[in-house]
Amino acid sequence: MEKFKPYLARAAANSKTFLKWLIVSIAAGLTLGLVGALFYHCLAAANEFRTQNPQIIFLLPLAGLVIVFMYRMAKDDGLNTNLIISAIHSDTNVPLKITPLIFISTVLTNLFGGSSGREGAAVQIGGGIGYYLSGIIKLDEFDRRVFTMCCVSAAFSAVFGTPIAAAIFAIEVVSVGIMYYSALVPCAIASLTADTVAKALDCRSEQFHVLYITEFKPDTGLKTMVVAIAASLVSILFVVSLKYCEYHFKKYIKNQYLRVFTGGVIIVVLTLLLKTTDYNGVGIPVMERAFRGEVVPWAFLLKIIFTAITLGCGFKGGEIMPSFYIGSTLGCFIGRYLGISPSLCAAVGMVSVFCGVTNCPIASLIISLELFGMDGIKYYLLAIAVSYMLSGYYGLYNTQKIIYSKYKNQYVNKIAHH
Repeated sequence: MEKFKPYLARAAANSKTFLKWLIVSIAAGLTLGLVGALFYHCLAAANEFRTQNPQIIFLLPLAGLVIVFMYRMAKDDGLNTNLIISAIHSDTNVPLKITPLIFISTVLTNLFGGSSGREGAAVQIGGGIGYYLSGIIKLDEFDRRVFTMCCVSAAFSAVFGTPIAAAIFAIEVVSVGIMYYSALVPCAIASLTADTVAKALDCRSEQFHVLYITEFKPDTGLKTMVVAIAASLVSILFVVSLKYCEYHFKKYIKNQYLRVFTGGVIIVVLTLLLKTTDYNGVGIPVMERAFRGEVVPWAFLLKIIFTAITLGCGFKGGEIMPSFYIGSTLGCFIGRYLGISPSLCAAVGMVSVFCGVTNCPIASLIISLELFGMDGIKYYLLAIAVSYMLSGYYGLYNTQKIIYSKYKNQYVNKIAHH
């Protein structure tokens, strides 16, 4: 019996750790499931109200002033997704105020017609609540980082409805080339719990129906690679455009209020000139049309412009849903000329651009399965692999670390540039 004591002690310690993370992960999932569901329904109501009352877009510049005022009163010192990633790397302090700020400002941005998404906001909501709760339950520095990832997974899962991808995304997005597997159990439990809560509160996951998936052959594989190559280049364009707009808005318009007001006016003018609201808000209806093969050729470029102006001038929200929009419309457009299903190419383009801007190939593949099903898995795998390599070291988040090279088995440890 004496010789089994070390094994029993190790098993007891592992069981204690598992039980601890089981309890705190379920608590995180329940909390973020509730908050995420509220955020989901607020955004859905905002987008529906704007669709039914398109004239509300004229108030967008004023909404921008409100957003800037809120952040100024809160003494904004870099409250964004980069702060959450930095906290996971080095236990940087994340104030709880980031949660109500990004919640309200993202709803306002979408309500009045700015172009932004919700997943980036969900990451901030999850990170802010997670960091705060970790202090209450007295987690040490290392467990606090894991718990923050756990809450990010839960929030992403509740808002977007892809619990498996959400669990992996929070682990993968932090450092490209390595994954923190110690966070796998907490992130999985929290994500699945949050998804269950959100579904119970009538939050629907997005489902895009891919039409006409042909048998994977050498010629269709080559055409898929063409879409993926284009998507990787467009992902770089999107990332650079976001940075370019933000830089030049700050360079030429020093006053934050004037900056966001000017950006709001530009969005209003562009909307009036184009005589469509297709590029305002999240843009789910346009993505659905892309999967039916019904988009204009320049839709992806205009969405890049609208999103870069919206976020660059000071409005708030996420960049992931716009990347889905850009990828699906780009893929649909290219598919028409390649003699392959535009609907399939919309799916390929969507996950390829997402992979290009986040540098998360595993999460991208899982998202493709949760959104589109297994039938086109060979196309998605090939496209994601190509996009991951060719998108280089660009990324949405400038605190994301590239640990290992995308091109050779080499340690590089650099920051994603954008």
